[in-house]
Amino acid sequence: MDNFVARANIDHFLDLLQNGDIPAERKSAINKLLIEEENKLSRDSEQLEFAESRAAKYRVHFDRLCDWRDGFANGSADHIRAGMVLKTFEITLLTMESFCAQMRERVNGNAP
Repeated sequence: MDNFVARANIDHFLDLLQNGDIPAERKSAINKLLIEEENKLSRDSEQLEFAESRAAKYRVHFDRLCDWRDGFANGSADHIRAGMVLKTFEITLLTMESFCAQMRERVNGNAP
């Protein structure tokens, strides 16, 4: 049951982080909560698969945002705003990918 709740929380936090209008303090708090939930799943290979699937889904969304940003004229207000949204996603994506790497090490017995 705990794993189900952690997974649901992870999905919820990722959905929240997709909103580009969230203040920086709130994004930071949501990222911390995301990491806490991911840590609850950190030693189980099934949970690793779940985390990696979420990271892959986020990577696809990030790539779409790159295309969206690139559709605006370079230097335009829309291009700049899209770049800021993209930066938020990039930070979250890098955090998720880093967590997956650490989780992989734990599952494989290479980390404490």
